[in-house]
Amino acid sequence: MRSIIEQCYIMNHIVNKSVYKILNISVSREQNQYQILKSLEQDSRSTQRQLSNNLGVSLGKINYCIKSLIEKGFIKVNNFKNSDNKIQYSYLLTPKGIEEKAKLTLDFIRIKTQEYDTLKQEIESLKREAKNMDRDLLCK
Repeated sequence: MRSIIEQCYIMNHIVNKSVYKILNISVSREQNQYQILKSLEQDSRSTQRQLSNNLGVSLGKINYCIKSLIEKGFIKVNNFKNSDNKIQYSYLLTPKGIEEKAKLTLDFIRIKTQEYDTLKQEIESLKREAKNMDRDLLCK
């Protein structure tokens, strides 16, 4: 069972993906890396499948991004045995990864602010259009 926070996080990503489609906004590689670094900072024992489900990104894309983050030195991988005696990985942010996450956080805020402004303008435009439609219907 997912916690309320996890459910809200997932809903936020579903809404974001819908907004991206409506406004024709693509999610950049940097945004994916930011989301992965943020998630791993919160729970370093997340599996790639869990990250995929939580972030609404394909498993292949998660794997590709994690390999890239490892190559860049932003995360390091540790093996450990989980309760089922299976080997699992722990992804730890390196000092370089923490610095990159801070930079990506600022970029993420800038992007989200731009998206907010774009959405706000679109909503205002739709409100005006709806108001004009109401006037046209009343005049008939």
